[in-house]
Amino acid sequence: MPSYTPPVRDTRFILDHVLRVADHGNLPGFANATPDVIDQVLEEGGRFVAEVLFPLNQSGDQEGCTRHADGSVTTPTGFREAYRQFVESGWGTLAAPEQFGGQGMPHVVATAFEEYLISANMAFAMYPGLTQGATAALLAKGSPEQQAMYVPKMVSGEWGGTMNLTEPQCGTDLGLIKTRAVPNDDGSWAITGTKIFISSGEHDLTDNIIHLVLAKTPDAPDNVKGISLFVVPKFLVNSDGSLGDRNAVSCGSIEHKMGIHANSTCVMNYDGAKGWLVGEETKGLAAMFIMMNAARLGVGLQGLGVAEVAYQNAVTYAGDRRQGRGLTGAQEPGEKADTLFVHPDVRRMLMEGKALTEGLRALCLWGALQVDLAHMGADAATRELADDLIGLLTPVIKGYGTDKGYAIATDAQQVYGGHGYIAEWGMEQYVRDARIAMIYEGTNGVQAMDLVGRKLARNGGRAVQHFFRIVGEEIATAKQDESTRDFAERLGKALNDLQAATMWFVANGMQNPNNVGAGAHSYMHVMGIVTTGLMWLRMLVAAEALAASGEGDPAFVEGKRVTARFYAERILPDTGALRRKIEGGSAAVMALDPALFARG
Repeated sequence: MPSYTPPVRDTRFILDHVLRVADHGNLPGFANATPDVIDQVLEEGGRFVAEVLFPLNQSGDQEGCTRHADGSVTTPTGFREAYRQFVESGWGTLAAPEQFGGQGMPHVVATAFEEYLISANMAFAMYPGLTQGATAALLAKGSPEQQAMYVPKMVSGEWGGTMNLTEPQCGTDLGLIKTRAVPNDDGSWAITGTKIFISSGEHDLTDNIIHLVLAKTPDAPDNVKGISLFVVPKFLVNSDGSLGDRNAVSCGSIEHKMGIHANSTCVMNYDGAKGWLVGEETKGLAAMFIMMNAARLGVGLQGLGVAEVAYQNAVTYAGDRRQGRGLTGAQEPGEKADTLFVHPDVRRMLMEGKALTEGLRALCLWGALQVDLAHMGADAATRELADDLIGLLTPVIKGYGTDKGYAIATDAQQVYGGHGYIAEWGMEQYVRDARIAMIYEGTNGVQAMDLVGRKLARNGGRAVQHFFRIVGEEIATAKQDESTRDFAERLGKALNDLQAATMWFVANGMQNPNNVGAGAHSYMHVMGIVTTGLMWLRMLVAAEALAASGEGDPAFVEGKRVTARFYAERILPDTGALRRKIEGGSAAVMALDPALFARG
């Protein structure tokens, strides 16, 4: 059976010594996040997910959700009681606005807890996660009346939320949607159409579900410029806040999926359901992107969360399993065989898992801090810089983070050998669950194209130039210290590869856009390696500062030193090969006639 221990110590190190969250105590929300409060969130939140939610992960996967003849859906055994405890403990309210019943804490603190939630039970975490995304969209674009009607009970967890974009004939190309909205005499709209892949679309955890639905109005252009956003509750809400009649929205079926079986991913049918316009007509895509961008950061966190729990179990197994002898001779002659830790290839997989999970944790938390600073920074320049950085890094966190999250999960499974392929050990579930994160909220190919096609050029390249400056300055400073010089020099070479690849796109992308498309995925990985490398440089600097002050646990500091060295020697060099792939252009990628792909 798998196990899970929330990595509280590592999270606290990042928040306290790398991000220095306490330095932002003068900002709104951060005053609520005192060190003792953050410690309590991490300790108590970690204990809750480990004791209440993690035990339901494997059983929930095996049981799955059940759709009944009336279209209702029940979640796996234990989920309703666990959700009740989740709501009563207030875990879903951490970063929600205080005026709507939230705790008003920084997003970075809530993100730390959400990692633990995902590791413990990814399918469960999706129910409140979708609600938080829908709440964010209503807070940004909803009318005061809509906010007052829906948001307090969504924040409290009494009501759930969803986002409804995809249809059978379209995924990323939302201009092809067919769902229609026709105005009613009372100011509402009649929504008709079918949506697929709707996470948490129907379930028994909440009294109501507030669907946010993309649809086209009668006179709107039949493309992405004609999309509007509507709020469509499962149960209509009376003026006093009580629930009224059931709306004409139902679950047609539950998708049969590779993983996340305990989340009800539904086909949703809207048969003239009553909905209300959110924001302006034909401006729905911009409103939905607020939710999608939040979701993409959440999906990047899913890559980390599943990787972390898979890695932890692989480490335990490697320490318990005895197989063969070390290449340099028996390490424990008194035993019939040595543990898997003596084998360099097993060490390689585990070291990659350690280096990437710790680096991605710092990256996800740094990204979350930028979300906070973009809204609450002390001045306009700080807010602009944070907004630039999180806009640039969102596709990297989602795309690179989930590519690597899946790779770590499969390597962890590999450590188990044949046992990793057997369901009772739990590793194959992590592989199945991690796979979806590379696909939904925009496939990772879409994320790569968003990065190179939109984010690099945004505001004349301002964001990426800011990023290059930050990395370059921190490298220059770190070169002055002998303890961090080697890492800084190696990161500098990787930064040079990233900058050269960026200039290659500038020189070759306009004349042939396929050059950008063919290199986009590799570029996203170069950016991911450099960005995670920046996190490792910061962690190494912080660890050395702790050692110099005498405050750091020597074993913890040494772990950071060795893992940083591994990242520098074994992961940073990958940018060179990726750069050469990018500079290979698109000729060979696009040359083959489609008919020649077929065999026979």
